[in-house]
Amino acid sequence: MNRSTTASWLKVMAGAATLSLALTACGSDSDDGDTDAGSESSESPTSETVTYTNDECSGDTTSADTFKVGGILPLTGNLAYLGPPEIAGVGLAVSEINEAGGVGGADACHFVEDSGDSTDMSISTAAAQTMVAEKPSVVVGAASSSVSLNFVDTLTDNKIVQISPANTALDLSGYSDFYFRTAPPDTIQGNALGNLIAQDGHQRLAFLVFNDTYGTGLRNAVEQTFTDAGGEVVYGGKGDGDEFPAGQTTFSSEVTAALNSSPDAIVILAFDETKAIVPELAQQGWDMSKIYMTDGNTADYTKDFEAGTLEGAQGTIPGGDTAQEFKDKLVAWYDQAENETLTDFAYGAESYDAVMLAALAAVKGGDTTPTTIQKNLPAVSGATDGEECTTYADCVELLDAGEEIKYTGPSGIGPINKDNDPSSAFVGIYSFNGDNKNERTGTVEGKI
Repeated sequence: MNRSTTASWLKVMAGAATLSLALTACGSDSDDGDTDAGSESSESPTSETVTYTNDECSGDTTSADTFKVGGILPLTGNLAYLGPPEIAGVGLAVSEINEAGGVGGADACHFVEDSGDSTDMSISTAAAQTMVAEKPSVVVGAASSSVSLNFVDTLTDNKIVQISPANTALDLSGYSDFYFRTAPPDTIQGNALGNLIAQDGHQRLAFLVFNDTYGTGLRNAVEQTFTDAGGEVVYGGKGDGDEFPAGQTTFSSEVTAALNSSPDAIVILAFDETKAIVPELAQQGWDMSKIYMTDGNTADYTKDFEAGTLEGAQGTIPGGDTAQEFKDKLVAWYDQAENETLTDFAYGAESYDAVMLAALAAVKGGDTTPTTIQKNLPAVSGATDGEECTTYADCVELLDAGEEIKYTGPSGIGPINKDNDPSSAFVGIYSFNGDNKNERTGTVEGKI
C-alpha cells in the first residue's frame, strides 16, 4: 500500500460511491487476529452480491448533524500491517450502518489520519489536532498503546470519544471517561501467554523487550503468571533494566546476554524490531521453536525470513476465531475500496465493533455528539443486562422499542466495565509453520 504522499485514505471514490461485489470470490485463508464469539452474528447476507458504500466524510460535516467516524490508525510505521484490517473494519461498519438507515436519520461517514508509531509522536499529535478541528462523533485508534497515550488527553480535553481496537496497556484502564477500547488489557493476554509457556514445560524464561508501554506492561503480566506457576525469569525481567529502545536495529549484545542466562524459552516483545531479533537468535544457534511472541509481532513472515526459520515458534493475538463470512466481507470491502487484497485480520473485528457500539450509543442517546455516545456506550455493550442482539438493524429495532440491549459483535468481547475495558475476551494461540506463517492452533477465553 502506497501512502507516502498523504495521510488521508481511500481516494478510489468520493462521497458515497456504491461498491457492488460478489463475496463468494473474495475469501482468504489468513487467520491473523480472528474472533470466536459472535461468529453467527457476522454472517453475510444470503444473496450472492452485496452492495457496500465508501462513505468518506465531506469537509462541512460535524458530529452535530452526522455520525462522523474519525480514525487515527497506522498507515505508516512499524504497525502499518495493522492498518488495512482496522481500516476495513471501520469502513465496513459505516457502510452497513448507512444501509440500515443511518443513525437516528443522520448519515454516517468516515475519515482516517495516520498514527505513525512511537518512534515519531509528531505524526499522531498532528492527527489528534486534525480530529479536534473536524469535530467527529468518535475516533477509532490508535493501534499502539504508547501512541494513544500521546494524544488521549487532547481528545479527552475536547470531550471527544476515543475507542481503540488494539490498545492493551494496563496504563489505559480507567484512564479517562472518554477513552474506551474493544481489545482486552494485557492482564488477559499476559495470563494466556504465561500459562502457555509454563504448560509447555519451560522453567527458565528470558525476555527481549523494548522500552515501550505496551512491551513492559505485557512483559510484567507474562512474568507474573509464569513465576506464579513456579517458573523463573533469568533475563529481561521487571526492574532488571534490560529493555532496548524502540526502533533499534541491531541486537547482537542483547541476544548474547539473553542466551548467556541459559533460558529454556525466550519471549520477544517488540514490533518491527522482531525482523532483526529473529535472525540474530538463529545465527547464535537458538532453538527457534522455543520463541514466543504476542499480538505486536505474531504476524506472517513468509517474505522476511528463510523457510523454516520460525517453525514451531508460538504467539498470541487477542480475539477468537472469526467466522469466514465476516472475513469475506472485510476482504470484499477493502478489495474494492483500496484495490488490494486484505491478508491480515488482526483487530478488524474490534474496529468494526468500535464503530457499531458508538453508533448504537448515539441511537440510544438520541444524537450523534461525543458526549451522548460517551454516556450510553457501556449500556449498549450489555452493562445494563439488556437483550442480546447481533446486528446493527436488530439492535436499533430494540432500542426504538425502548429496550435495553447487549450488542454482541464479531470481536466476541463482553460488556464494557467500569474501567471502560471489555469485561471478557478471547485470545488466540498461534504456531508458525515451515513458511514462517502464523496459524491458529487454539483459543482461550479470559475474564477480568
